[in-house]
Amino acid sequence: MGILSSMWTGISGLNAQGEGLSVVADNIANANTTGFKASRAEFEDIMSRNVKGIDGGNQLGRGVRIGAINPLLLQGNIDNTDRGTDLAINGDGYFQVKGSQGVSYTRDGSFTFDRNGHLVTKNGQRVQGYLADEKGKIETRIGDIKFPNALVNAQATKEVNLELNLDSRAIADAKVFDAKDPYKTSDFATAVEIYDSQGNKHVMNLFFNKGQDRNWTYRGLVDGKEVEGTPADQDLASVCEGKVAFTEDGKLLSQEMSVSNFNFTNGAKPDQQIKINFGDAIANGGKGEGTKQFGKESDVIKWAQDGSSAGTVTNLSFDDKGILTVSYSNGKVVDLGQVLLARFENPEALFKQGGNLFKQSRDSGEPSLGGARQAGRGSIMSKSLERSTVDIASEFVNMITQQRAFQANAKSVSTADELLNEVIQMKR
Repeated sequence: MGILSSMWTGISGLNAQGEGLSVVADNIANANTTGFKASRAEFEDIMSRNVKGIDGGNQLGRGVRIGAINPLLLQGNIDNTDRGTDLAINGDGYFQVKGSQGVSYTRDGSFTFDRNGHLVTKNGQRVQGYLADEKGKIETRIGDIKFPNALVNAQATKEVNLELNLDSRAIADAKVFDAKDPYKTSDFATAVEIYDSQGNKHVMNLFFNKGQDRNWTYRGLVDGKEVEGTPADQDLASVCEGKVAFTEDGKLLSQEMSVSNFNFTNGAKPDQQIKINFGDAIANGGKGEGTKQFGKESDVIKWAQDGSSAGTVTNLSFDDKGILTVSYSNGKVVDLGQVLLARFENPEALFKQGGNLFKQSRDSGEPSLGGARQAGRGSIMSKSLERSTVDIASEFVNMITQQRAFQANAKSVSTADELLNEVIQMKR
């Protein structure tokens, strides 16, 4: 009977509109959920019944049902925060996290460091990324992003790099070097810092004397109290001695160290080996770059050394590629790792796991993992969070629409009930 079928059609409308209203309610409930993507209920009709024969066009509808609930993957507004571990994705991609239930994905970047030093989500999922080696070079090795040790080990100096200009106008052999009065008996003097195996800093004074044929002799002296075996009456102790030579046009021809005596006190490693590098010497196959001998006053252009004292963490920061960099009190700056981003061919098909987490599904495809700003992945913004994409005004309009549709379907059911009552009353 047509009356009964119209009643069931109305009921299907009530069920579908009720579920659609649930989608709207869920959107409104998550209006302040970090990284949340609003969803939209999409309706489809139920298989129709042919009225005449099997030809199309003469069909009677059977009602409606929810065909799909698809997320609207729009970019949410990005708000600044005061916490350095808050990360937001500007563009496509998901953070990859790992926990007791395996690998998951999220847009919620409200991360913190747990007591073990791991970068984790609010529910303890560990953030995954490319890890760096001990020298701070990012590798393709994937693991947990972890906070560094609070105290970084001291590093003994292995090499001192110097780029100088030694005045070619200095008179050869004009001064005879005397360690008791080095400043007056040398043509040029400068100082550099070096570190022993325990991270103790030592100031090494370098003194240069010009010799014949564009050769210079250098000597390194430190405080006599800092070197083993230094006589008590000797203020400065010699720790190294060598020569540098130049071509006629002032380029670095050769360099050598003939004496090395870096035996520091206070239990440091004995006979420490430190290389004094003045540049790319021609005799070693180089181009003569680095220290020069030109007709201008002797001066230090730049210098550097690879040692350091023990240090503590002073700052952590992420850049727009998701690279975590740590700064130490001893001046060292080291990259620890890079936060991974996963990109899916069909992100709408990701399975919602709860807790702002998603699981890979069969229809979502395999994740394409990599760094930010690569292969269509978005950039990462630190001290920021992506807000929900829910538009409250639009959701209220949708709610009214769903409500009116529900009321209309309820009216069709009540109307069918009245007609059915009239049929029953016909017998009387």
